[in-house]
Amino acid sequence: MSRAQLGLGPDQQSHRRQIRLDLRQSESRRHCYRCGILAHPNGLRMYSIWKTTLDMMLRSLFRQGSLAVAMPDGTTFRYGEASDSPLTVRLHDAATVRHLVLNPELALGESYMNGNLTIEGDDLHGFLALVSRNIAWASGTPVWWQEPVNKLRRALRNLQNNVTRRARKNVAHHYDLSGRLYDLFLDEDRQYSCAYFRTADATLEQAQADKKAHIARKLRIEPGMQVLDIGCGWGGMALTLARDYGARVTGITLSREQFDHATRRAQQEELSDRITFKLCDYREIGGQFDRIVSVGMFEHVGLRHAATYFRTIRDRLSPDGIALVHTIGRTAPAAATNPWIAKYIFPGGYIPTLSEAANAIEKAHLWPADIECWRLHYAYTLREWFNRFEQNIPEIREIYNERFIRMWRFYLVASEQTFRHGPQAVLQFQLSRKVGAVPIVRDYLYGPDRADHAHPADAHPGTANKK
Repeated sequence: MSRAQLGLGPDQQSHRRQIRLDLRQSESRRHCYRCGILAHPNGLRMYSIWKTTLDMMLRSLFRQGSLAVAMPDGTTFRYGEASDSPLTVRLHDAATVRHLVLNPELALGESYMNGNLTIEGDDLHGFLALVSRNIAWASGTPVWWQEPVNKLRRALRNLQNNVTRRARKNVAHHYDLSGRLYDLFLDEDRQYSCAYFRTADATLEQAQADKKAHIARKLRIEPGMQVLDIGCGWGGMALTLARDYGARVTGITLSREQFDHATRRAQQEELSDRITFKLCDYREIGGQFDRIVSVGMFEHVGLRHAATYFRTIRDRLSPDGIALVHTIGRTAPAAATNPWIAKYIFPGGYIPTLSEAANAIEKAHLWPADIECWRLHYAYTLREWFNRFEQNIPEIREIYNERFIRMWRFYLVASEQTFRHGPQAVLQFQLSRKVGAVPIVRDYLYGPDRADHAHPADAHPGTANKK
């Protein structure tokens, strides 16, 4: 029935239209108050500036894939390639928009942790893969106003001073969390470093065992040798070298929780006569050792102390000794530590470049007998950890709150995508004081029974929930 049939004149029709407009504006205003746009006198104008700036930033970054971003005021922007089903992200308040403009690396993780940024279907892997691919495509900072800040952060990375007291505090922040948490996503040996996937169908337990075996072959350990394990974690490597290779191992850590756990394991396996764990810094250990192994430790040293770290290895290594350093490394020019990782996950951490590590090794007068680059192995490892973490979230909720769970999910997924799409890999440095301490060919690593089973990167079931 038409308005004329209802007997409504032009003035009444106009009045009703105005009422509907006023209602829409009133609802919009209430929405703007809820998301913080009108929290301040100039809120609407400032929000418009931040929204426009974020739109410009995202438009310059996203060229691959398809992304839709729903803003707090209800508007939606699309980026990248045209698609009927873009990955959709929602920003729930004005402060998040401003934060993403001013400090995107920090804001992205914080907004997800706090629930101010949500992803349709909670597809965190899809979203961070899309971000990582486009950052790699951009080959650097996507917007000009962030470059001065990044240059300053890169320049200041050498001032990071991980003295012993600070190093202990940094280690406690991450490694003295509940031991039950680590049991819920790591393998039974609590190997908290990159596994070695020799085959596409390897389980996490097998890949971690292969990692330890590969390192042991590089160390060429014989029964009775004295071995120093710098950054021994929960003791898995030390126990393996003592139990399976007959070594006498001294393991050192700065984590009280790791020290207590490793000591209990040695007692339970009746290996206390062959293993000694110490709660101390690598700069505090004395004596000399036939072999030195350090897995996942160099990343916590900091650039300023890199030369001291390798000089300590040389001083503690016997003249005919062999050392093996297993570390995350950058395969691109140096960059400052991601501010979100530095604040929430690994304070004091720094990922060295291949050239920075090599420079410190040269200054320590050590022979780089072998340098190996593990590509994608850590991406596979992190996916295994994430799958186990997800399966055990009900138990994790008994220990930590939802914000911690979102933080840990973001950490695992962001790290995986960095290893998949960024210039990051695992580097193994086999080091010696004498040129002839290590065989000059690699046959001892890859004999007929140790042949590698190469597999293409996309053949690994890292995208499936396998156990």
